[in-house]
Amino acid sequence: MDSYAQIDSPNAGAKPSTKLSNFLDYALFVTFFPQLIAGPIVHHKEMMPQFAKDSNKRISLDNIASGVFIFSIGLFKKVVIADSLAKIATMGFDTSKVLSALEGWMTSLAYTFQLYFDFSGYTDMAIGAALLFNIHLPQNFNSPFKASSIAEFWQRWHITLSRFIFDYLYVSIARIFSNPTFHTSMLAIFIAFLIAGLWHGASWLFVFFGLLHGLGVVINHYWSKKIRKKYKLKPLPVWLGWFITFNYVNIANIFFRAKDFVDALKVLKAMFLMSGFKNYLFSTALDHTSKLFIGTTAILALGITFGFKNSCQVLENFKPSWPQLGWIYATIFCIELYIFGYVNRVSEFIYFNF
Repeated sequence: MDSYAQIDSPNAGAKPSTKLSNFLDYALFVTFFPQLIAGPIVHHKEMMPQFAKDSNKRISLDNIASGVFIFSIGLFKKVVIADSLAKIATMGFDTSKVLSALEGWMTSLAYTFQLYFDFSGYTDMAIGAALLFNIHLPQNFNSPFKASSIAEFWQRWHITLSRFIFDYLYVSIARIFSNPTFHTSMLAIFIAFLIAGLWHGASWLFVFFGLLHGLGVVINHYWSKKIRKKYKLKPLPVWLGWFITFNYVNIANIFFRAKDFVDALKVLKAMFLMSGFKNYLFSTALDHTSKLFIGTTAILALGITFGFKNSCQVLENFKPSWPQLGWIYATIFCIELYIFGYVNRVSEFIYFNF
């Protein structure tokens, strides 16, 4: 990723090169902290012009207000939603030896939404922190769980990683073939996703995760560009496309989270009615208050994901005013009270591990 950020894209449609003229420019680029650890993944040609712009070297109260606004959204996503759902995911994947069908679905869905709110929360906080310095980072999430196909999902999820996969994996692999065809393009996509899966860590689970997504994107393209045209079929209804996509992503995430294939199969067997219906764990492991809080958080996560605009869309319409700033600081204050009152452990961002 460091190499990607500092070299020009082989993609013919890329913007002209922006050279790092001296060591101080280079040092500024590679140490700009908001996105340094977990993204968004940036390229020097979208950052260096911003660093060089004179107007960005002056304090902007509007950018500070917008930065604090989206930072508070990200903080809420991480601390209140993601970390609450993590309790269910941890119990299901790590603590329980066997799960009921309900617990299997609760485990997988809890982790899927934990991953989304944890990672998009970090991205929001990175975008907000950068805005304090008048720097605009690229959008990394665009309501990915509203996608109606796996190809569309990757246009909405970790957008800067998708850009990296296309520019530096797919294009490079596709150029290996002397006579490129649709089939060789699909093979290049599949291999690129395998490599992207392995990038997350030296584990067969990550490779399998990449394999599932690569296979999903390839099948998606064959369906939409070959099978449907050949047999003159109508597109899938949007709701059916969404249902298939969301559940496919949810199942793939099981392999992303599990420590080994045994853990992954434990959750899958429970989800598909191979472990019975008895509540083995959650009914006894959580007290009434915890169940109520986590249940409320889960409903909130569903509402925010499917019923509202995403944080970047909200930021576009944000106009700083004293009442809005008051609500922002009140929200941050409430989150701080929650942290000091209920959070008794260190909680890292998930993508700090990759």
